[in-house]
Amino acid sequence: MTLNRTKRLIAPSILSADFNRLGHEIQDVEKAGCDWIHIDVMDGHFVPNLTLGPPIIRSIRKETKLPFDVHLMIAEPLRYLSDFSEAGSDIITVHLEACHNLKETLSEIKKLKRLCGLSLKPGTSAQKLEPYLKLVDLVLVMTVEPGFGGQSFMPKMLEKVKWLSSRFDGLISVDGGIDLETGRKAAESGANVFVAGSSIFRQSNRKEFIAQFRKAVSI
Repeated sequence: MTLNRTKRLIAPSILSADFNRLGHEIQDVEKAGCDWIHIDVMDGHFVPNLTLGPPIIRSIRKETKLPFDVHLMIAEPLRYLSDFSEAGSDIITVHLEACHNLKETLSEIKKLKRLCGLSLKPGTSAQKLEPYLKLVDLVLVMTVEPGFGGQSFMPKMLEKVKWLSSRFDGLISVDGGIDLETGRKAAESGANVFVAGSSIFRQSNRKEFIAQFRKAVSI
């Protein structure tokens, strides 16, 4: 998988999809024109919620050829990287706050030949990312507290996006409360990957909405 740092990428988060028909939901947003599929993995420890793991990722991998953008909101992800890689992850993002040995964790993702992402919670300073920016392909700025979908966007997080846009050559992703308005503001601040859950999956006409979304963030 190669990076396209100029294109604005839309990544529906399947946390907001209908899990009773998950394969169909993934195919539907692919047909609607999205770029990636975002998969939130939560362990009930690092964040107060439980979601899915490698077996589910493996089972849905056959439903689409789109890249799987896997966001590990789990403690000590180093233990599980090979499992998520083998299941079909294309991008693996870990949390700065969750890793005992962050450089080793990032290095292992690279050894697995996956794109490497690093995320931070709203309460973590963007400056803590600086020693690692040359080691990663993507930085994910959480614009809500991680753990649950459907939360309200935190405008102050755009300062982190602006800080990154002047220092980081890779992809800058935003996740949490992203819709047409907040997506546009994030794009203006320097974001180029937009993780959107409920704002996409609640739409009756997802193709039309994603077209509107792409227009809103194509500044």
